[in-house]
Amino acid sequence: MSTLDILSEDEQLIVRTVGDFVDKDVKPVVRELEHADTYPEDLIERMKQLGIFGLAVAEEYGGNPVSTPCYVLITEELARGWMSLAGAMGGHTVVAKLLLHFGTEEQRRRYLPRMATGELRATMALTEPGGGSDLQAMHTVARKNAAAEGYVVNGAKTWITNSRRSGLIALLCKTDPDATPAHQGISILLVEHGPGLTVSRDLPKLGYKGVESCELSFDDYHAPADAVLGGVEGSGFAQMMKGLETGRLQVAARALGVGRAAFEDALAYAQQRESFGQPIWKHQSIGNYLADMATSLTAARQLTLYAAREADAGRRVDMEAGMAKLFASETAMQIALNAVRVHGGYGYSTEFDVERYFRDAPLMIVGEGTNEIQRNVIASQLVKRGGLDA
Repeated sequence: MSTLDILSEDEQLIVRTVGDFVDKDVKPVVRELEHADTYPEDLIERMKQLGIFGLAVAEEYGGNPVSTPCYVLITEELARGWMSLAGAMGGHTVVAKLLLHFGTEEQRRRYLPRMATGELRATMALTEPGGGSDLQAMHTVARKNAAAEGYVVNGAKTWITNSRRSGLIALLCKTDPDATPAHQGISILLVEHGPGLTVSRDLPKLGYKGVESCELSFDDYHAPADAVLGGVEGSGFAQMMKGLETGRLQVAARALGVGRAAFEDALAYAQQRESFGQPIWKHQSIGNYLADMATSLTAARQLTLYAAREADAGRRVDMEAGMAKLFASETAMQIALNAVRVHGGYGYSTEFDVERYFRDAPLMIVGEGTNEIQRNVIASQLVKRGGLDA
């Protein structure tokens, strides 16, 4: 049974189309773009044409919605070609889901049609300098101005992907800094570039090249009163936690793509490279690597697809998405390392792609909530739910 057999024929075609795009358009140019840290303008335009930025937007707003398992497999295909391409649409998808689930009708109609085509791209701004995964400890504050016509925002965010090129930012901030408990004072503001918002610098990174990750500074930035997602203050923390279920599935799928690319390169190389008169895959140590890589990759994919199916069934999947993100990211890191081992000295060369996989894989371990945080979420939900199958 093919993995694609779980999808409808239409969705299978979409995944195959994205796979063809990766093979024909991405792979021939990715090494040069990645090493030069060049923004992939042409590839992003092609992704727009394929409808990739509308995958989470309802048809009534001009989108091309797919099931969550289909979305996972599309993301895997993109990351198989270049993980940065999957990152270019990750936060965008989360913001689209936030608008669909929680936005007012006016907010949906203002943003979603342009988001569906990629004309307007979106990102989310959560992390703050020194804050990390403790989102409730944020210092970015939005206070109502004297005329109560909107908000004045002050604070800073960091590690915000696509923040230069995204015209819409879902900003997590405090609208009531004195609220107890703290999460009841947190809201999401839908903000656009303008006076008072500065993208201060692009952060240098080990991998995840091509797309920008930046620091944002808000200095008396003015947001209109209708910028609050859903129109009601104090719901932002719960809204974002729901959005992160999609975000963590997306990161898990990125890890699947990186792991799959590393495994496929290692498998091909092990059949081509000979030592002691035979292909190196016949040496038990190399064969064992390949067997373990294939097994763990298959397990990671099935765990991620399970979480995706649970999400489509309407169930809460913070634990399941956390499990998928945890296991898939650790799997990708191990497969990338073993791919370097299989390639020997060539695995350390920038003329082979496995060194890129090895640099890209750690992002999924620390991004969208570190794996240490995922373990906390999983343990907490196990206790709250009364066990794994309760």
